[in-house]
Amino acid sequence: MRKTGVAVVLAALLGLVGCGGGSPSSETQTEAEGGGELIPIEVGVIPIVDVAPIYLGVEKGFFEDEGLDLTLTLAQGGAAIVPAVTSGQMQFGFSNVTSMIVGKSKGLPIKMVAPGASTTGDVDADFASVMTLPGSGIEETADLAGKRVGVNTLNNISDSTISEAVKQAGGDYESIEFVEMQFPDMPAQLAGGTVDAIAAVEPFVTITEAQGAVPVFSNYAEPITDLTVAVYFTSDEYIQENPENTEKFVRAMTASLEYADQHPEEVRAILPTYTSLEPDVIEQLTLPRYYGEINEESLNEVVRISLDRGLITEEPDMSALLPSNG
Repeated sequence: MRKTGVAVVLAALLGLVGCGGGSPSSETQTEAEGGGELIPIEVGVIPIVDVAPIYLGVEKGFFEDEGLDLTLTLAQGGAAIVPAVTSGQMQFGFSNVTSMIVGKSKGLPIKMVAPGASTTGDVDADFASVMTLPGSGIEETADLAGKRVGVNTLNNISDSTISEAVKQAGGDYESIEFVEMQFPDMPAQLAGGTVDAIAAVEPFVTITEAQGAVPVFSNYAEPITDLTVAVYFTSDEYIQENPENTEKFVRAMTASLEYADQHPEEVRAILPTYTSLEPDVIEQLTLPRYYGEINEESLNEVVRISLDRGLITEEPDMSALLPSNG
């Protein structure tokens, strides 16, 4: 398994929509504790457990230690954050890796700078799961053939990984009908019979299960091994014009990921600051792994699946998209 370490990116990097929220930072330069000015940085994120490390990093002062004043802006999905970053509206953003690959294949000037969240690798205990209702006739992966499945974004990471898993299980993956809906709407849509199954992520896996739904499998834990699900990224222009700020963000993000992975209870404690989750849900939900590395092999598999499903017509320049090795 080949991985790109974030620490190694630092030297190489030299030479929305949605409502604001989550960070106590302002959009103007403020005084740092040492007397210097903090650099305002806006980051587009999604209100799911994946982004807990960046909120925790702000709370712990990792970004302020680097001289950065973060504003975290909530958006519906990574696909909406990409144009905000490429237009310069935001400096960094959070997105799943499929959105990154599709964007790069279309010529968008984007580059991954740090991992966001990774699968636990356990198909029975992951932060993402395909959920259905008892009696739906869906008991295993291949049973999704011919069913209606809710996903948060069409032609993206959820529907492509689900269809690949069904294909590998010997099912008619092309007969699946995917229906786009927001994550918070999924439990009600499943309960109401709009769809036969949903591709949920935490906290909606736990919420849906509490309402009587049952898991089928995790489409992040399979069909790809050790999948890096999401990353933080910026624009090529921002890296070129602000290499030091990029270095600072990567260092602080790396520290945030490492701290979050070592302190899961603090991750749970930070969730109420940017979500409206009840304490019992927070206690029960499954957290992602917060690795400090991007698994390149898993992204190569995402490229292969994206090509097979027609999400992209040719393989993008992955060396230009992935953090550099040196």
